[in-house]
Amino acid sequence: MGPISSSWSFNKFFSIVFVVFAISGEFVAGYYRPGPWRYAHATFYGDETGGETMGGACGYGNLFNSGYGLSTAALSTTLFNDGYGCGQCFQITCSKSPHCYSGKSTVVTATNLCPPNWYQDSNAGGWCNPPRTHFDMAKPAFMKLAYWRAGIIPVAYRRVPCQRTGGMRFQFQGNSYWLLIFVMNVGGAGDIKSMAVKGSRTNWISMSHNWGASYQAFSSLYGQSLSFRVTSYTTGETIYAWNVAPANWSGGKTYKSTANFR
Repeated sequence: MGPISSSWSFNKFFSIVFVVFAISGEFVAGYYRPGPWRYAHATFYGDETGGETMGGACGYGNLFNSGYGLSTAALSTTLFNDGYGCGQCFQITCSKSPHCYSGKSTVVTATNLCPPNWYQDSNAGGWCNPPRTHFDMAKPAFMKLAYWRAGIIPVAYRRVPCQRTGGMRFQFQGNSYWLLIFVMNVGGAGDIKSMAVKGSRTNWISMSHNWGASYQAFSSLYGQSLSFRVTSYTTGETIYAWNVAPANWSGGKTYKSTANFR
């Protein structure tokens, strides 16, 4: 049997890949797409100012400075997924409750962990206990869906693309021999599976997941301009952010790139 022509095999392969992605409804032709609707419950924490939502287990710090504002939520352990859920975006709507605002929905970014409470039953206060899927929302976000005195509401939710302005942002921490990076303003699926850093005088160096949305490298990189390779947890797509930080980069600063997922 003779060889199959390269054009036939490519077209056949593309057709198969397109069908698989179209059925999943998640990643088509380089763009992240909304996922299927599922059901969970939602509560809120903090007050209307959102002060209690600042910081959080993802490490985004001041959420206004990070670009997330008050459209945020803490995820139950199942959704948080050891920090790989950080940055994901969810469209949430109130479902089958007399406290719902009819036809209303909102989109939130995962910025925190709602820890389990083993002293309470999962159906009576331990809302974030595994294996429950639960959203503990910033109060202003919750109030877009339902009357706040409801306390807890049933919701329908789905993953949606994170609509971001500009490129990813890299907040630097650490010292001359330990680089810790918090990645923010991630578009597309919003999450990160792995990262690598490249100095102007080095090859690519793999970074390990520290916690939340942070990654670290134990290397002496000061005095070199830095680039990053970022892979999405959900889609597996990899993009490159070149020359993000100058050679005189320093900890405590945030550097912006032009690269982002879609």
